[in-house]
Amino acid sequence: MLKKGSKLYSIFNNKCPQCQEGDFFEHSCTIHLKKNLQTHETCTSCGLRYMIEPSFFYGAMYVSYGLTVGMAVAIFIICYMLGLGLLSSFAAIVIILLVLTPLTMRVSRLLYINLFVHYSKETN
Repeated sequence: MLKKGSKLYSIFNNKCPQCQEGDFFEHSCTIHLKKNLQTHETCTSCGLRYMIEPSFFYGAMYVSYGLTVGMAVAIFIICYMLGLGLLSSFAAIVIILLVLTPLTMRVSRLLYINLFVHYSKETN
C-alpha cells in the first residue's frame, strides 16, 4: 500500500508525485512556519514543474478545509465519548487544529498535486 508507485507513498514521504524520487518541499521540518510551504520549483530528479499553472495551489485550500472539518468532527466524537462538555470539546478542537495547522497545510498541498499528477515509470 505504501510501496513506490502509490499516491500514499508520495504523500507520506514528501516525494514528487511523478517520479517519487525528488523531495516536494525544500525543508522536511514543519515547525518553522516561514519555511513550511517552500516547494522546489521543479523536481530534482525528473524535472516536473510543481506549479502547473499560476496560483495552482489555491485549490489546496479546499482540500485543507475538508481535512480540518473531518478532524474537527473526529475530535468532537472522541470528546463526546470521553464525556467532555460542549465548551471543553470546542476548546480541544481549536487547540488541536491550531497545533496541526502546519502539517495540514503541507498534506493538503501533497494531496492536491497528487490528484492531477500520476506516477510514471518512464521518468525513472
